[in-house]
Amino acid sequence: MKHSSIPESFSPELQNHLFGRHLLASEIPFSEEMIVEHLKNGYVSQLSGVHAESGKFTCLRCGNEDQSMFYAIPCKVCHRDCAYCRSCIMMGRVSECAKLYQWTGPRLLYPVPDQVMSWDGKLSEGQLTASHRVVDAVNEKGELLVWAVCGAGKTEVLFPAIKTALMAGNRICLATPRTDVVLELFPRLKKAFPKIDVAALYGGSSDRHTPSQLIISTTHQLIRFIEAFDVIIVDEVDAFPYSADDSLHYAVNKSKKSAAATIYLTATPSKRMKRLYRSGKLKAVTIPARYHRQPIPVPEMVWCGNWQKKFLEKKIPPAIGRWVSDRMSQNIPLLLFFPSIKMLEQVNPLFQLLSPKLKIVHSQHPERKERVMALRNGEVPGLLTTTILERGVTIERLEVAVIGSEHEVFSESALVQIAGRVGRSLAFPRGTITFFHYGKSKAMIEAIQHIRMMNKTARERGLLDDE
Repeated sequence: MKHSSIPESFSPELQNHLFGRHLLASEIPFSEEMIVEHLKNGYVSQLSGVHAESGKFTCLRCGNEDQSMFYAIPCKVCHRDCAYCRSCIMMGRVSECAKLYQWTGPRLLYPVPDQVMSWDGKLSEGQLTASHRVVDAVNEKGELLVWAVCGAGKTEVLFPAIKTALMAGNRICLATPRTDVVLELFPRLKKAFPKIDVAALYGGSSDRHTPSQLIISTTHQLIRFIEAFDVIIVDEVDAFPYSADDSLHYAVNKSKKSAAATIYLTATPSKRMKRLYRSGKLKAVTIPARYHRQPIPVPEMVWCGNWQKKFLEKKIPPAIGRWVSDRMSQNIPLLLFFPSIKMLEQVNPLFQLLSPKLKIVHSQHPERKERVMALRNGEVPGLLTTTILERGVTIERLEVAVIGSEHEVFSESALVQIAGRVGRSLAFPRGTITFFHYGKSKAMIEAIQHIRMMNKTARERGLLDDE
């Protein structure tokens, strides 16, 4: 990458490290003398991480204004009681006397290679319509919701818009709430844009301080950015924790430039987003069909009795046991979703009796990535999991069951996303999703209605080949 100009007493290395970021001194691997020199020359600015006014605190890194999330301690730096923000403490302590440094000198310029994009796939009719709208939003620096069914090929829809932005020398971030999705998207974007410097940012990643032009990041990592991106794409915008954490919304808004394109992607928009769309306050484009032009499999509801009681009695409900055994006998990969980690640990020994090769996966499991890959590679017959795998998982021939689907943890959006794991490939567009329950919930009924509505809309638009 190039610099717009190189003045005297200027460090390109410091520029690369700070460009578009808000960092603490402890996060900058350069001497204090170098930072001070660049402050004097106007290439770097600083401000207090926690701002105090009229006895109230605001964190200028994560935007936290909840006074219960600030705590004052005797400080060895300023020698007084100094308040720090507990909301973003996992990213390093930000306090009243801690400075956040930002690059304000010459900006980085990204050269355009001869061939920006190497992807030569073909978009479906629904994908193509959405892709044109995303390109328009990028060119107009606008805001757009892409409401697309699970398996619609949202990532490929983005490729023409990313190419457009890269050719304009823009900096792009594709943000998502979950590390698993970052890890899945990174190789796909690197393959599509091989001549572009692509970085993957998540907790502990080695790319955290590279000034890449195209970044795939967890929404948490955006807390460290400021006015960095010309285009920001928020994938799975309805997913936890982004959907429930105002600081992550603040981080997204802080990380983009004042004139920037903002694209939201989801199969299950929130009620608020739906209201904004229907009122005309949020522009949107829908993709009601999968790229392979086959309908989304509709979940089946199966009563399995008091499943919690059965598990406490050290028994697998017969309907669930038959479902698992049938798929294993046909070598069909499977996912079993449970309401909690505690229940996973409780039932694991029971399912080990069906097959010792069945494994468990949850957010705290040290071999989470390896076990998902083992299922993908056919090395294990199935995984018992929580909602951690409701998104970002694509496995051919996969079939899915939700155990205790009436449990409150399984919201409409969670159930739609879980169902969306099935039938995603052109070679195997069919498959079963089973909701095992001890009583139907509103969320179960609404999830099935949601899927049927999308299939109906796709048929009406002539986007399905199933008839």
